[in-house]
Amino acid sequence: MQSGERSTNVIKQLLSRHETYVALAIVIFSIVITAINPAYLTLRNFLGLFQTYAFWGVLAVGVLVVLISGGIDISFTAIATVAEYVMATIMLRFGGDIFTSLLIAASIGIVLGLINAVFIHYFKIPTIITTIATLNVYYGVLIAITHGSILHSFPSWFNNFGNMLVFTIPGSHGGSPYGMSVLTAIWIAIIVIVWFILQHTRLGRAVYAIGGNAEAARRVGFNIVSIQMFVYGFMGLIGGIAGFMHGLMIGAAEPNSIYGHELDVIAMVVLGGANLAGGKGTITGTILGVVLIAIMGNGLTIMRVSSYWHNLIIGVIIVVSVSFSAYRGRRAVVRRSVSKERTEAVG
Repeated sequence: MQSGERSTNVIKQLLSRHETYVALAIVIFSIVITAINPAYLTLRNFLGLFQTYAFWGVLAVGVLVVLISGGIDISFTAIATVAEYVMATIMLRFGGDIFTSLLIAASIGIVLGLINAVFIHYFKIPTIITTIATLNVYYGVLIAITHGSILHSFPSWFNNFGNMLVFTIPGSHGGSPYGMSVLTAIWIAIIVIVWFILQHTRLGRAVYAIGGNAEAARRVGFNIVSIQMFVYGFMGLIGGIAGFMHGLMIGAAEPNSIYGHELDVIAMVVLGGANLAGGKGTITGTILGVVLIAIMGNGLTIMRVSSYWHNLIIGVIIVVSVSFSAYRGRRAVVRRSVSKERTEAVG
């Protein structure tokens, strides 16, 4: 009987989590796509899919931290673009190595992220207004200076690192070998680091606390200034790393290739269960949100659905997901209210 009760409790806990329904959607879409094209459900295809979306996945992890803190950042694509372009300019002019290139991109990202934090905290400008403004400033300055020119002919050591596989699997029937890309490995490393920060450190608890109620967090001793500096500086760092990864992925610095995709990344995080009001969100949910969008994009292409329909279909999925999450949230509030009233009545 106790075993049955434990099983029932586990099922109830799973059904109460937003991530369960996103995972279920991933399974359903994968089955449908595989039924249409059996070649879809292969390790090679999934490793290639993760390589393609690792760049967006890294940005999604950074956006998750910002949303949990109760803010929103729209400027991260501009930060990534500026970091990538500065890195490429220095690398092409003075040379260097992989570590130096990453350090340059990350440093530029941190500086631009901290500028956001300064305006948000000290000038009390709403986060969305601040980051929309800095998005246009950062990107506008870059375009004004570079005139939108593309930098290419990266050094061989840079391109070779981007093409490197962490492990290799021999292709079947004489096919070419494949494996996990270094881009995917970077994404996984960042996932592990952010998961540890959010779940096992005082800093992570502080980020959740100010997202839930900033004034209450201040009263219990959390330093709001330091936390906001961390959040937006970290988002800048993530933007810089993403810019570095984008250069590895395409072997060039293109000012127009990242800009304009801000809402796509935010949608991945919200689809994974993060709350735009703050205080809620998990690494697991964000990963599932990225994977679902990746599978949908890849699957629609495999099913030969016109690209004109991609945004519409993915948009509908996001609306349904967020609406369902909001509905479940309201039901939970009602249940807690009823339970409290019953307890008080019994007392």
